[in-house]
This record gives sequence, C-alpha cells and structure tokens, in this order.
Amino acid sequence: MSSITEIVSTPEIQKNRMHPINVTSEIGTLKTVLLKRPGKEVENLVPEYLQRLLFDDIPYLPVIQREHDYFAETLKNRGIEVLYLEKLVVETLSNQELRKQFIDDILRESQANVNGAAKVLKEYLLSFPTSAMVEKIMSGVLKREIEKSKKTHLYEFMEDHYPFYLDPMPNLYFTRDPAASIGNGISINKMREPARQRESLFMEYIINYHPRFAGHDVPVWLDRSFSFSIEGGDELILSKEVVAIGVSERTSAKAIERLALNLFKRQDSTKKVVAVEIPKCRAFMHLDTVFTMVDHDKFTIHPAIQGPQGNMNVYILEKSPEAEIATISHRSNLQEALKEVLGLSELVLIPCGGGDEIASSREQWNDGSNTLAIAPGVVVTYDRNYISNDLLRQHGMEVIEITSSELSRGRGGPRCMSMPIVREDIIN
Repeated sequence: MSSITEIVSTPEIQKNRMHPINVTSEIGTLKTVLLKRPGKEVENLVPEYLQRLLFDDIPYLPVIQREHDYFAETLKNRGIEVLYLEKLVVETLSNQELRKQFIDDILRESQANVNGAAKVLKEYLLSFPTSAMVEKIMSGVLKREIEKSKKTHLYEFMEDHYPFYLDPMPNLYFTRDPAASIGNGISINKMREPARQRESLFMEYIINYHPRFAGHDVPVWLDRSFSFSIEGGDELILSKEVVAIGVSERTSAKAIERLALNLFKRQDSTKKVVAVEIPKCRAFMHLDTVFTMVDHDKFTIHPAIQGPQGNMNVYILEKSPEAEIATISHRSNLQEALKEVLGLSELVLIPCGGGDEIASSREQWNDGSNTLAIAPGVVVTYDRNYISNDLLRQHGMEVIEITSSELSRGRGGPRCMSMPIVREDIIN
C-alpha cells in the first residue's frame, strides 16, 4: 500500500511536516486537509437502524464515492495536500502491540465485551492485515461473519435480533467533528451521540503514534476524556486571536468554557472565545450548518437562527486574572459582536437561500451555509444550492461547486467533510 504522503516534496510541504498543525483562521489558504472516503460502512446502513446511526437516508455507495473523489480532486487541483483518515490509521498501527491496544480500546468503547464476545472479536480482527482490519472496524462486524463454532451465547446466534457485533461508522466521512485544529494544536473531542463517540479515538491514535505527528509535542487543548461533549462543526477559527464555538445540540457550554480556559492558559495568541447559542435541533446540529466565514469581512448565515432585529445570545469569554475563571460578557447581536471581536467597521452576512422563506430553509437543509473556504473569498459548495451560490458570487466570491446528490444525504456539506491541518496565516 502506498503512503498517503507520497507526493511531490516541496519546501512548503517540508515546512508543514516540521510544524504538522497550523490553523489560525477559517479562510487562510488551505495547504493540508484530512478527508475520509466513504466506504463499506455506508452500505451497512439499513432502514431499521438509520436513526441509531444518525442518518435520514441511505446513500448509494458507488455514486457517493465518485462525488467524494471529485471533491478530493477539486482540492488537489488547487495545490492542497489531501490526507485520508483511513490511510493515516493504517500507517499509525505499525506494530502488533499497537494493533492489539487499539482493538482493545475500540471493543471497550463499543461495549463489545458483553457475554465474552470481545475475545472472539479481537481474534477475528487480528486475523486481518492492518488495512483490512481498519476497514472492518470502520464498516462494522456482522454476527454472521463469526463462525458458528466460535459462538457460545444465545444472542450471538440471533442475527435477526440485531445483526452487528460492532456498529458501522457511516458518519466518518464528516472528518470535521471528531477533532479540530486550533493554532498549532488540536481538540480531540468527546462526541455527543453514541454512534459517533468512537470516531475521535482514531485521531487520538494518529496524534500520539503516527510519525507525521508523534514527537512534535502537538498540544491537545481538550481531550476526549472530558465529561461534556463538543464537536468540530461548532469550532470556527475566526482569527489568530478569536475562536467562535456554537452552543448547539452537540456542543455543551461546559466544554466550551473548559476549552477556552485551556487555550487562554496554553496558547498566548488566543484572546477571545465567542460562544454563539443556536437552536438545538437536528436541522441546525452545528454552528457551521448555519454560519461560516468566507472572507475577511463576509459570512454565510441561515436567517432562521436570528430573532427580531438579528437578536440572539452571544457570549464573549476572555482571559481573567483568575486562571480557572473566564471573564464573560453578553451580546445580543451577532453581527455587532463579530465586528467588535474582529476589529471591523463593517461586515456582510450573506443569507442562505437569499433569505427567502422557502429557499433558505431548503438550501440550509442541503448545507447551503456549510461552505469550505480554501482561500480568502474562495469557497467550495454543493452545486444543488444554486440560489446561495449565486448570491455568494454577487458578493464577489469565487464559488467552486461539487456534485452532491449522495454526499448530501448524510446531512453535512464541504466544511463538514474536511478537517484542515495546515492553513497559511492571514497577514493583516
């Protein structure tokens, strides 16, 4: 298997390898990004368990893979280094002891030790080469895959009761959520939904053991053992000094406060954390599903998150003389709060679907506000959101559209599907 870092070596990429993480804005020119190509885990979705696995529909694997490949090629054509999660994990698990340790962790978090099944599953998974083992862990293990002679408990024979020993992880192609790059460090997140909680374990192992990251003393601002949930779709790096985090269905206020305090203590450049409260519902599951930064002074927004006169709850956390407490102040207008923390006299909020009652709701459902900025004023979007895309162009944006008939079934857009590892710093 070829290494995912097997690309033309340039001084810039060598620099990135010396400093493996650097993300100080949402819009700095993207240099390195982490993706996950949809795989067999998507085909293990069945109607009876869609809700359990956080899907509303079943994507068609050959087409979703073609669409994802087009997305990846679009980024590569812009000179962006694309890393794949599945390949990084394989490269990480380079020795047998680490493989065993990883499987123990996965089985423990999958609660697969019930009635002794963990021992059989561990033997089964270790029987595969590393690449096939990783694919199997991600795609799920069916009860019917284990030889009957190795089954010793009644529930193991009852495939119609529940078919999986290990649930598939179909949400893995949304690499944004399990971890988030902030400055030269990372938050490795405790995810809210049981269906996704194992996902951040992959990033924990990559940061600790992959040669690209291990030995570089990458700061972990918040780890996955913290008691309260936070997800990367809620974490937006507005500038070197300002981080915005959504208080959402998936991210708790307690996790935001702990992350803010850790950043204030350990990263001098972080001055403010802006907590933005959004409605807690599936349609608005993360801040980046309703709000993204697309240029120095431009943002997309879904109008439905704002009250009359643009009112909503915004809290600015700042470093306090007392290390364990942040200074917290309240604002009621998002646009004014953004101008304040970014030092802007004016900024533009570009409404999803043009603000039309029907179009904005429809296009937000299809991730019209979930843009991936790859440079200031240059964004990747889904082609289906033609009203939002046209409006972005009217505001001077370069809009790169990707196909999305199957990708969008997972309820996430280009930003959700990408975790920036390295961006160029914005020079003010």
